[in-house]
Amino acid sequence: MTDKPLLILIAGPYRSGTDGDPQAMAANLARLEAAAWPVFAAGHLPVIGEWIALPVLSSAGAGPTHPLADQVLYPTADRLLAHCDAVLRLPGASAGADQDVATARRRGLPVFHDISEIPRRTEAPLPTATSHDASQEAV
Repeated sequence: MTDKPLLILIAGPYRSGTDGDPQAMAANLARLEAAAWPVFAAGHLPVIGEWIALPVLSSAGAGPTHPLADQVLYPTADRLLAHCDAVLRLPGASAGADQDVATARRRGLPVFHDISEIPRRTEAPLPTATSHDASQEAV
């Protein structure tokens, strides 16, 4: 248990094994994002490098298969790791995620391979996921 919320980088395959197929990359991003709720529910703040890198690429007029992508995706994760407290490494072959793990270990950050390894925060009860619609609340 911990009383401090951790900023946890979720690392796993994004472009790996997709052959540049946008639908396959979207499916990989969805798998990364599926881990965000359990990290948040444990009392921490999840972050995925692509959440930052893809808008950066877009603003440069490029996408994840553009030659510029290697100069943005990997450096974004590296810069982000300077602010992170830990990494959650999801299964699957990924040179970028392996690089994230190596960087985290060099910096002395914990690397988790399963949600159950992440310490829960002691201060707050766990939120529950619901299909709450804020528009139905009384004003």
